[in-house]
Order: sequence, then structure tokens, then C-alpha cells
Amino acid sequence: MSRQGGLGRGLDALIPTATEGRSGLLTLRLGAIVPNRRQPREDFDEQGLEELAQSLRQLGMLQPVLVRPVEDGKYELIAGERRYRAAQIAGLEEIPALVRATDDSDLLTEALVENIHRVDLNPLEEAAGMQQLLDDFGLTHDELADRIGKSRPSITNTLRLLSLGPELQKRVATGALRPGHARALLAIKDENEQERIAQRVVAEGLSVRATEELARKGAAGSARTKPDSGDGTGERSGGRGSDEANRRGGSRGRSSLPHLEEALSDALATQVRIEGSADRGRIVVDYAGSEDLERLLAILGARTGEELGHEQP
Repeated sequence: MSRQGGLGRGLDALIPTATEGRSGLLTLRLGAIVPNRRQPREDFDEQGLEELAQSLRQLGMLQPVLVRPVEDGKYELIAGERRYRAAQIAGLEEIPALVRATDDSDLLTEALVENIHRVDLNPLEEAAGMQQLLDDFGLTHDELADRIGKSRPSITNTLRLLSLGPELQKRVATGALRPGHARALLAIKDENEQERIAQRVVAEGLSVRATEELARKGAAGSARTKPDSGDGTGERSGGRGSDEANRRGGSRGRSSLPHLEEALSDALATQVRIEGSADRGRIVVDYAGSEDLERLLAILGARTGEELGHEQP
């Protein structure tokens, strides 16, 4: 499926066309905009606001805020309070604003949430739209998951794409790199190393499993070592594997189910490996600390040893 390019689409791309006849993009004086009295978010990261303010001083505000007309020629902020506050810090006198004639901001919020998964967004645009809804409307991951009909792990996994470096984000946005491959590269902290391995992944057509192996080696400082498997069956994608590599792949029961690996990784919001075949094998689930383990146990519906201990006579 072809997707529209670019990362610049935001809330205006998600607003239903039914309201477009009463909308307009204006440049408003900052003093003409009043904060949303129903803004549920109270705490804003001061350092983040300062960083955004610095960006606004240099580039201006590229993404308009969302407002509705109220009394005395004023406009009430519906979405974009973080940008609004940063504009105040930056000393801007005017900012771009999308004006929507609506009586209830909650209805608009619901419309935005409903349409986030209907618009033809690429994965990065979807992630950016989710993050903007979380920021502007103070939703939690659970609330957003409930409203748009996605699992919380799916939302968490999508948002992880925003942690990628700029070049990798472009690759994901254009479809050159699949989200599962990109998330595997997050194990590598150095953006240059991420990009180097991403180029190899694309050039050789490596699987998510092989990308995870490369990422683990890259994180350990030995990413130049080639993985045993490129397509999850002991062969490199796009080339001939040696007989020895094929034998190793078979003897170790390399996964022939890469799509299930990716589906499980998405569902659990962590890296999952299937070792074996469709007939027999094992599933390896990575976790990063006790809290992450508790999260996984809750998703899987497993009871902890402490809970089981309470049932002992």
C-alpha cells in the first residue's frame, strides 16, 4: 500500500472532514488565546518546554495549535498547550492556529482519536499522532488504547519508533525499513551504528530475527560479525549461506516463524524469539527488570510466587 510521504501531518490531518467547512488556519496573537479550562494535564516538563522554546525561536511554530472561538474575540485552546506554553517562553507574539467551531472539545477529542487509525498514516506519522494526543489531551496509554481499539503494548511499541534517530525514522516513514526491524535496532544507542546496521538490513533483506542478532552484537561492540540466519531458517536473505551455516541453522532449530515472532513482540512490547519449528520449540521473551517482568506476567495472566504463597494454608 502506498502511503503519503512526510512526517509533518498532525492533528489537522486527523480531524474529520465534517468540520472542515467551519475551519480555518489563522495567525493569532498569543494574547488572544486562552488556555483550555478542561485541560487535564497539570505537569509539564520544564526542561522539555525550554528545549521546544529554543526550537521555536530558531524555526518558528511549524505545527499549528487547535483552538475554538469564544467570547470577546478570544480563542480557547483545544489542543497544543505544550506548544502554546513554549511559545510564551520563546517570546513569540503570534502563532499559527487551526480554528474549529465546536461546542464541546470532548467531541473533537473523540473524533481525533477515532480517526487516528483511519487516516492513511505511515508508522512514524501514526506514532507522532499518538504522542500528540497523549501530550495535548493528557491521555494515558491505557486510555488511548481503549479509545482507538488497540492494545496498550501495540501503542507502546508504536511510540518506541519516535526514539529512533532521524535517518532511521525516514527509512521507516518511506517503508524502506519495517517497524519490527527498526525496533530491534533500538538496542543500539549510537545513531551512527544504528544507521550502519540499517543499511545492511535493507541491502541484504535480513529478517527481524537476524536484525535482533546484529543489534545485540552491535550493542556489545561486535556488530561486524554476521548472524547465522538472515531469514530465520539459517540462510541470509538475498544471498547464499554456506553449507556449514545451513547445518548450524537446522541443528539449532532456527525459527521458521518470523511473522509470529514479530506479532508476539508487538503484543508483549518486548523482543520475542521463537526457537524451533511449528511442531516443537520454545519461546524466549526478553524483559528489562523486575517491573517489566511484572508487566509481562500481568499481560500473560500469570500469578506471581507471592500471590500463590498467599493461597498456601
